[in-house]
Amino acid sequence: MSKSLLNVSNLCKGFDAPDGRLEILRAVEFDLLEGEFLAIVGESGSGKSTMLQVLGTLERPDSGEIRLAGESIENLGSNKQAQLRNEKIGFVYQAHHLIPELTALENVILPLMVKGVATDQANRRGMELLERLGLAKRAKHTPAKLSGGEAQRVAVARALAAKPRLLLADEPTGNLDERTAHEVFELLQQLCREENAAVVMVTHSRALAKACDRMLCLHEGQLISA
Repeated sequence: MSKSLLNVSNLCKGFDAPDGRLEILRAVEFDLLEGEFLAIVGESGSGKSTMLQVLGTLERPDSGEIRLAGESIENLGSNKQAQLRNEKIGFVYQAHHLIPELTALENVILPLMVKGVATDQANRRGMELLERLGLAKRAKHTPAKLSGGEAQRVAVARALAAKPRLLLADEPTGNLDERTAHEVFELLQQLCREENAAVVMVTHSRALAKACDRMLCLHEGQLISA
């Protein structure tokens, strides 16, 4: 039986606006099991991306608790949070954010180089992921020579290079046509299952969300059943 990996309790986050405080997240609560693929849907501006930023320790909540693998992470110092992100959390965004001057392989292994992994070991891991994503022959190509779908698959490989426990995906197929979006999503789903990485994915696509293990909706700052 799968164990709980992520526990979110009473999470609140707001921002100051000219006409007063704007509350984005209002007592958000949910649990995520190891290896589970969770989709979060909701209207534009509902706070989905903000929630991922907070879960990934890129923003601090106003209140509430986030426990990852049993450790409370919302109040860790900046250096500890950076270490946590490098070791346990992967990110995939709507834009691939690949470094233009680097090859596909060099982009994939960047998190491993930051961790101090030996170059030959990092290259083996990078090529393994690219091969599993059908991109082994594109390893030496820079992002400008890749299609949109290929670049996004490289971004997925980079996010999983360091074997994170948790992957946070913010509209990972949002810039792709429908057919390519489904292809990238299926590869993401398959690879995360093989790597036993749990996923929280924000998406506007109900079709993709329904293919996940579970779907929740962020509405008026709270998570509800979709």
